[in-house]
Amino acid sequence: MVEIEIYTTRYCPYCQAAKRLLSRKGVEFTEIDVSGDQKGRSDMVARANGRMTVPQIFIGSTHVGGYDDLSALDRAGKLDPLLGRGDAPADSDKRPSA
Repeated sequence: MVEIEIYTTRYCPYCQAAKRLLSRKGVEFTEIDVSGDQKGRSDMVARANGRMTVPQIFIGSTHVGGYDDLSALDRAGKLDPLLGRGDAPADSDKRPSA
């Protein structure tokens, strides 16, 4: 299974929604809480091409974006292949379009 990382903060409803969606998919993910962690947040912003909001979600080497992006991929039927559950490539350097 592909590695999934999600940058979050403690009181973020979109972070909770993203974690629920990934949990419903039955996939494991690594949560990186950047609440009060300046270095962690800086690392997230650099990895997310300047995006400063949470959550920021990475599936393999693909930067998915935030919860809205994750949810749009799921609705379009593109999330399962990205998670390695279909015939689409699960490891891409480009951000998928929903």
